[in-house]
Amino acid sequence: MGVKTLITLDEINKIFLSYDFISLTPTTSGIIDTTYIISTHHKSYILKKYERDISKKIQKDKQLLNELKLSGLNVPTCIDENKTWFLYEKLKGSTPTNIEIFHIQEVARFLAKLHKYSYKKSCDADFIKSYEIPKLLKYTKSNFFSYYKKLQFLNTYRAKNDGLIHGDLFKDNTVFDNKKIGVFDFIDSACGNFTFECAVALVGFDTLKRKNYFTNIFIKSYNQYAPKKIEKKELLKQIDMACGFYALLRIQTNKSTSQAKELIYFC
Repeated sequence: MGVKTLITLDEINKIFLSYDFISLTPTTSGIIDTTYIISTHHKSYILKKYERDISKKIQKDKQLLNELKLSGLNVPTCIDENKTWFLYEKLKGSTPTNIEIFHIQEVARFLAKLHKYSYKKSCDADFIKSYEIPKLLKYTKSNFFSYYKKLQFLNTYRAKNDGLIHGDLFKDNTVFDNKKIGVFDFIDSACGNFTFECAVALVGFDTLKRKNYFTNIFIKSYNQYAPKKIEKKELLKQIDMACGFYALLRIQTNKSTSQAKELIYFC
C-alpha cells in the first residue's frame, strides 16, 4: 500500500492554501511512507508524508534533488511543504510494465550520469550498513531458517564506496515519457558501490530471466557515460548480492517469504 496516513481533500487544501486542489488519489505502491497524487485544474503533484523521524534526511534529499536537476537529470524537486506534508513535482510518464531494450539503456545512462555527478563525493551514511544486515539475518534465522541458510552469505558482504547511490532503483521508482526516464524517491540514498547499484537496477527491472542479454546491453550503455567502467563478471556477482539483499529486506518488511521467494530463487 502507498498510504498510511489518511487525509481528505478539504484538509489538504487548508494546509496548502494557494493551490485549490480538486482531486486527491492514494497510491498503491510503496510500503513505508504515505504518497498521494494530487491535482489542481491545471497540474498534478506528488504529495508525501514521511512516516519516519527523518527530518534531517528530508532536507538533504531536497538539496540533492535540486542539485541533480541542475546537473540535467530528470528528477522531481520539492516545491512546497507544510505540517509534515511535502509537495513534489510529478514527472511526466508512467511506470513500465513490459521491459524493452530502451528501458535498460535509459536506466544505464541515468545511473552513469548520476554516478558521474556523485563519484568520490562524500556523504554521511553507508547504504548497506544503514540496513543493519546482522540484525535482519538474526530475525530471519529465528523465523525462516531455510531462507536464512540461503542468505547468510550477506553477513560477510563488503563493498567499496564509490559515491552516492540511489540504492533502490526498482521500476516502481521510475517513469518513462516515451523513451525519457524520470527517477524519484531518493530519500534513502547514501554512499555505496556503483556496481551494486547497477545490479539493483537490473534486478528491479525484472531482467533476471534474461540476465545475460540485458546485462550486456546495460554494460554497453553504462560504460559510455560512467566515471569508471564496470566489468560483467563483477556485475553478475553483485546481482547475486542484490537479490539476496532485497530478499532479506522483503522478509523483514512483509514478515513472510512471499515477496522474497522469487529473488531467492535467482541468488
